[in-house]
Amino acid sequence: MKNIDRPIGIFDSGIGGLTVASAIKKLLPNESFIYFGDTAHLPYGDKSPESIRHYSARIAAFLLEKKCKAVVIACNTASAHAFKTVQDICGPKIPVINVVDPVARYTADHYNNCKVGVIGTKGTIQTRIYVNRIEKLNPSLKVLSNATPLLAPMIEEGFFNNSISQTVIDSYLSKRTFSGIQALILGCTHYPLIKKEVESFYKKKIEIIDSAGVVANEVKNILTDSKLIQTQELEAKYSFFISDFTESFEKSTKTFFKEKIKLEEARIWD
Repeated sequence: MKNIDRPIGIFDSGIGGLTVASAIKKLLPNESFIYFGDTAHLPYGDKSPESIRHYSARIAAFLLEKKCKAVVIACNTASAHAFKTVQDICGPKIPVINVVDPVARYTADHYNNCKVGVIGTKGTIQTRIYVNRIEKLNPSLKVLSNATPLLAPMIEEGFFNNSISQTVIDSYLSKRTFSGIQALILGCTHYPLIKKEVESFYKKKIEIIDSAGVVANEVKNILTDSKLIQTQELEAKYSFFISDFTESFEKSTKTFFKEKIKLEEARIWD
């Protein structure tokens, strides 16, 4: 198999990274991919950095065994703690893309002399990775962050676009920390599913930046620069693996990926 014909590898702690996978599918319809959701260990947001690096290394090895030509870390917490680890596993010939750096560059390029907010899991926010990356790229920006730990499990359980979810979202966003922000970064790949509710809170007066579309563009650019992008119109193939199977999880994947998918269990921890 030629390098350009190989699939893209995408992984997350669970279901949230399917928002990134869906954006990649839409932007790069000729590209095949293999998705791995580490459902046995979700959520990563409350795991130790050492555990996250361990899980990410094993998943990266699994994706390499599947002959992936690039690896996308479709999880903010894993991007914060395990990017270098995954790069070391993949080596110099396999591009590794995380979800933090593309969003940080986008924000630094599009805003000046203002405040920007970030919401995410405790694991992501505690690293201050968005604060440090964005303010280093553009010192004129002030980045303010808040952990929103209830949002990811709420979304996993299907509670969004209703009165319950709007109440939780409004409670988080009403904190004084975000007073006067010009943009808000959704620092978790689950959060594109509540983007409309966040926009509603701000009455669409500020930009809500989600990683899915920004990361898909980054994947396209890196594959192009690396001469790994699929140039032929081929029928793309998509495979989905999880580390612990449940029927309810399989049913909820349609919400994230926009179509029904079949999950295969891969017990890579045995």
